[in-house]
Amino acid sequence: MNVFFKIMSFIFMVLFALAAIVQWNDPDVWLWYFIYGIPSIASLVFFLGRFNFKVGWVLFLGYAVAAYFLWPDKFEGIALGEGEDIHIEKGREALGLLLVSLVMLAYTLITRRLSRSKI
Repeated sequence: MNVFFKIMSFIFMVLFALAAIVQWNDPDVWLWYFIYGIPSIASLVFFLGRFNFKVGWVLFLGYAVAAYFLWPDKFEGIALGEGEDIHIEKGREALGLLLVSLVMLAYTLITRRLSRSKI
């Protein structure tokens, strides 16, 4: 696997783990540990070259659908003080899920390309 992809997956593994850790004061902390823990583990698996194409599609679709349904009715940005707190909070959460879904899509497509090049 390309060194760039290994570095990228390691960075995302750390970022997703940090995203989980900073949820410690959230009311539904365990849910967010799970939500960001899975892509952190998936990044480690990708780093090790063991990422599964089908699992990647499931992760991508799951996080993309979750981001869609969590998206606030009125997006007011992500910074505090710009609008209603509930819209900002939902916007942040939805953007986080969207980022995860895009990373999972990238892992999936890279895995597919690498598996086809070995044939």
